[in-house]
Amino acid sequence: MSHQKVISDIENGVFQKVYFLHGEEPYFIDLIIDALLKHALQEHERDFNQTILYGKDSDALSMISEAKGYPMMAERRLVVLKEAQDFRQIEDLASYFEAPSDQTIFVLGYKYKKYDSRKKSIKAAAKNGIVFHSEKVKEYKLPDWISAYVKTKGYGITPKATILLAEFLGNDLSKIVNELNKLDILMESGTTINEIHIEENIGISKDFNVFELVNAVSTRNVAKANQIVDYFEHNPKGGSIIMVISSLFKMYSQLMKIHFLQNKSREAVASAIRVHPFVAGELLKATKIYNPKKIAAVIATLHEYDLKSKGVGNSSFTHGQLMKELIYRIMH
Repeated sequence: MSHQKVISDIENGVFQKVYFLHGEEPYFIDLIIDALLKHALQEHERDFNQTILYGKDSDALSMISEAKGYPMMAERRLVVLKEAQDFRQIEDLASYFEAPSDQTIFVLGYKYKKYDSRKKSIKAAAKNGIVFHSEKVKEYKLPDWISAYVKTKGYGITPKATILLAEFLGNDLSKIVNELNKLDILMESGTTINEIHIEENIGISKDFNVFELVNAVSTRNVAKANQIVDYFEHNPKGGSIIMVISSLFKMYSQLMKIHFLQNKSREAVASAIRVHPFVAGELLKATKIYNPKKIAAVIATLHEYDLKSKGVGNSSFTHGQLMKELIYRIMH
């Protein structure tokens, strides 16, 4: 079941006795808990019927006691265990999950990792409630996720802007949503967000970022690549050598895979290497510049500079100097 379906049911007053929420992506877990806190009880019912507990400060006995309590002047109680990854007695709740109270909604939020599905507690929760596994959005799907989220807010967004956000902010949905919410406040509904809006309102340079550096290298634009690494040397927050090496390695690995694909249409490449079609189109252009032999040589150079950035065979060069030297080696 998707998080949208879980939340839709909650908003429509369809509640479960137990919500066992677990997984690597905390954003969806927080959304479901927020929906329950908003809709399970009316505002005047919350003082006596809503209990929020935290994993580090709780014990199973008192938690079960809370869950078995009777509602006061309300139809139900709501008991929420936040940060359940810090709670060491989850299996002690199995007996409650086997026979949960009809008058209580019990919510367990276990973040940042998947709970062992072989355990008794999660099996019992699945029998008498909902077990929701909150998975990370795959990196190659992040631009599409960003685009879909922006549309729910009444905006459009260009492919380049989605990729810029995904590359700069990484696979952290809460951070991405926080930044997009800034735009929601500042921009008129119906606007199509582009890289200029991103630069002006979020602070991600549209010209001097790791995505643009990789693009410059992939097209052999020596002047632009040198401008960007010079910017990075003077503005380390713009892009570290670790980010640069990682992004370049990813790009050259993708180019190598494309060379050995039978179907080299943009859509087939996007599907095979799991990237946005816009990115697939850019990579296809780069395969005309870098053949497999050149790619193998570049990957070896990246490995060399990865070691140098960690101090192996390098005692005096700064990361900025190493970055400049790396880009020179690749492009010459």
